[in-house]
Amino acid sequence: MLQFITDNKAEIPVADQIFKAIDGGCRWIQINMPGSSDDEVKEVVDKIKPLCEEKGVFLIMAHNVELAKECNVGGVEVGKDDMPPSKARLILGPAAVIGVQAHSFTDVVAVSQLDIDYYALMPFRSDDTQDSLGIEGIRNICYEMEQKEVNIPRVASGGIKLDDTLSLIEAGVNGIAVGKAIARSENPEEETKEFIKVLPKTPEE
Repeated sequence: MLQFITDNKAEIPVADQIFKAIDGGCRWIQINMPGSSDDEVKEVVDKIKPLCEEKGVFLIMAHNVELAKECNVGGVEVGKDDMPPSKARLILGPAAVIGVQAHSFTDVVAVSQLDIDYYALMPFRSDDTQDSLGIEGIRNICYEMEQKEVNIPRVASGGIKLDDTLSLIEAGVNGIAVGKAIARSENPEEETKEFIKVLPKTPEE
């Protein structure tokens, strides 16, 4: 399973990034536009929504629960400094997908009894290496989740490159979230295809 996370610092405009990722076969998009106004985010959603509906692409938003509801997207991914996932569920309703960012197994346990749909285990890699989970950190969290029977899907996120994909799947994640490696590549459509080739097929594929 591949999630594409938009990158509003890339040269390619966010809407075009999404179009190219969809053309490459991605069916799960997270709109993440830090520093952008609500109106700028809404403009992107208005541009991409028709194609998302046509292609069956699942659309979520990063952090902003109220804006996700206003834009009528499929869900939201929240971090520690965002609205609590329990409140996000109340606002977005039972059908929405709620993702929660986790940096440790402690973070996982803290919300494991709530109605959430996946964990974003992050950052796999970051500019500050001390904060990076790395492959061992991801593997350890996945192992502890299995031991404690926390049966909620986990998605690795943060600085993932194509060569990392197989190792992350082997470490125990159910999917990966990729931003810069696609958005800043020479050909985002082809790069998306390359990621999808490496990932295990889902039953519907």
